[in-house]
Amino acid sequence: TILVYPLIFLLMPKFWSVAKQHGYVTAADFVRHRFGSSLLALLVALTGILATMPYIALQMFGIEVSIAQMGVPVELALVIAFLILAAYTYTSGLRAPAMIALVKDVMIFIVMFAAIIYIPIRLGGWGNIFAAVHAKAAASPKTFHEILAPAQYTAYTSLALGSALALFLYPHSLTGVLSSNSRIVVKRNAALLPIYSLMLGLLALLGYMAVAMNVHPAAAYKSNGAIPALITAAFPDWFAGFAFAAISIGALVPAAVMSIAAANLFTRNIYKEYIRPQCSDREESTVAKLTSLVVKVGALAFIILLPATQVINFQLLGGVWIIQTLPAVFLGLYTHWFHRWAMVIGWAAGMISGTLMAYSQKFVSIFPLSIGGVSIPTYHAVLSLIINLVLTIVFTLIFRAVHMAQGQDGTVPADYEAPVVETPEPALEQLG
Repeated sequence: TILVYPLIFLLMPKFWSVAKQHGYVTAADFVRHRFGSSLLALLVALTGILATMPYIALQMFGIEVSIAQMGVPVELALVIAFLILAAYTYTSGLRAPAMIALVKDVMIFIVMFAAIIYIPIRLGGWGNIFAAVHAKAAASPKTFHEILAPAQYTAYTSLALGSALALFLYPHSLTGVLSSNSRIVVKRNAALLPIYSLMLGLLALLGYMAVAMNVHPAAAYKSNGAIPALITAAFPDWFAGFAFAAISIGALVPAAVMSIAAANLFTRNIYKEYIRPQCSDREESTVAKLTSLVVKVGALAFIILLPATQVINFQLLGGVWIIQTLPAVFLGLYTHWFHRWAMVIGWAAGMISGTLMAYSQKFVSIFPLSIGGVSIPTYHAVLSLIINLVLTIVFTLIFRAVHMAQGQDGTVPADYEAPVVETPEPALEQLG
């Protein structure tokens, strides 16, 4: 995550300014106006909806594991997790996540600080924890590493880069940016966000604690259930229940915002654009609610149909898809040089190649790229993005050489630096 904050600082103020100047609510709005291409905007919208589904699946899986750890059967836990998320957003829209966001943060902070203070004391200090991890690494050198192994360097680096590039292309991330009151606020938040990475580092240490305590996750979840198993083993029942509630709410809030953002993308850039241009506000709200439900059903399908041995692969699969919008969205903030049809070709090649690479590896996020007989493990989002960019550049040169009509740019350079100051627009909420 530490790589994403410079990107936010550089890119998001530009996006905020141009969006406020022209009334954009989604990335697809910007792409259509920037490149004069309704087709490219449609592809960006569809990609955002598709990529959000596995990301929501990750959150839903977290709720499921927490419920199952309390003794609920696995299948029933998944059903309960889906119903909670569906009812939560269908009835309350964005109001519910907004109202309980502070409660969620407080609960998670309490659990985190209790874990990093109480569990090390119980285990005899951090020295004992690291010693236990070292002993396990020495006993199982082929399957467990206490530090990154040399063979994992390219995989780790490409995962970090690809995830950083993808994160703020998601619809819910851009919605959060547009809710800021000024571009200065966007920059200030980007400067403060590295503190969040410190919290993630503490969270990662819980895995070491689980090793030191020799916890045994449920067979159905394996390593995905290590933290809930640690909480059950380390804390009394009453606090474990509080911790599971914090985990569930911590997953529920972002999942709700994601599904609502995807629904808004559909209603604004697909339904209202192509299906019912004259639809009423009430009809638009109803369609958004139903779309939000469909998105959650899609997320449920990812959990059921894809292997969940390493559930983080759900999010990484979404990254493979959403990163294909980078040329149009991120690079589009700086240049109109790319030809609209070249970007369509690049998008298609990136989507197809990225999906095929994921499928060939049974949806594990790393693809063994072979160059000169040497295997280079690489995140397939990065590889597919390279294919996308190369084809976009090549076909742009070809189309410009044959003087193929270029889309009309509806923006001017000053739009990207304009210090517009205004209050957040309530139009972002379609489900309330």
